[in-house]
Amino acid sequence: MTDAMNNPVVLSARNLSKHYEEGGSRIDVLRDVSLDVSRGEMVAVIGASGSGKSTLLHMLGLLDRPNTGSVRINGTKTDALGENERSRLRNQSLGFVYQFHHLLSEFSALDNVAMPLIVRRMNRNKAREVAQGYLAQVGLAERMHHHPGQLSGGERQRVALARALVTQPACVLADEPTGNLDRETAKNMFDLLVRLNREEGTAFIIVTHDPALAVLAQRQLVMEKGSLVEA
Repeated sequence: MTDAMNNPVVLSARNLSKHYEEGGSRIDVLRDVSLDVSRGEMVAVIGASGSGKSTLLHMLGLLDRPNTGSVRINGTKTDALGENERSRLRNQSLGFVYQFHHLLSEFSALDNVAMPLIVRRMNRNKAREVAQGYLAQVGLAERMHHHPGQLSGGERQRVALARALVTQPACVLADEPTGNLDRETAKNMFDLLVRLNREEGTAFIIVTHDPALAVLAQRQLVMEKGSLVEA
């Protein structure tokens, strides 16, 4: 599958819907959402709190299942996959960055970044060698042996970004990656995302509440009451 520019579509969603039952009533969180993201594309999703942005990322990242609709990752239809197969596909094809870094406090920045490769059963020394390269790319070559508690908020998010990229995923899903940072650090972080998107050819889907940052992406989408529309 390719888009009009002949770049392969690395992540595709068709007619995703998600609802919950609460107190005898139905709450629709996603309503018939479809989306294609091509290799090397950066897409920003903006919208009010509670509009369904994070739920959409959970569906696209195979962390939750829709009530209806389908998701394809690199052409692989995921509907019928079991949890082990979904986990394997996540590790092979997707990277994740969250508002809170979710680093392991007992490990150095280097070992945090190497962890997804070690999970793949890559030799530990080789995994660390690859991780060093990505830490250098995000400007942390001199901080790789520090633990998360010894790093600033911006540095921790850069470690989380290096960890998301280390497996060379087809697409990185970022949920408010700058939401816990001050304005200047957030702008620096977003500039880094743009640079790595361009240099690595990795697709990014970035949920952000900040329109000033969203305009740096190539495409902006708005989540409104569970529906996704072009900005």
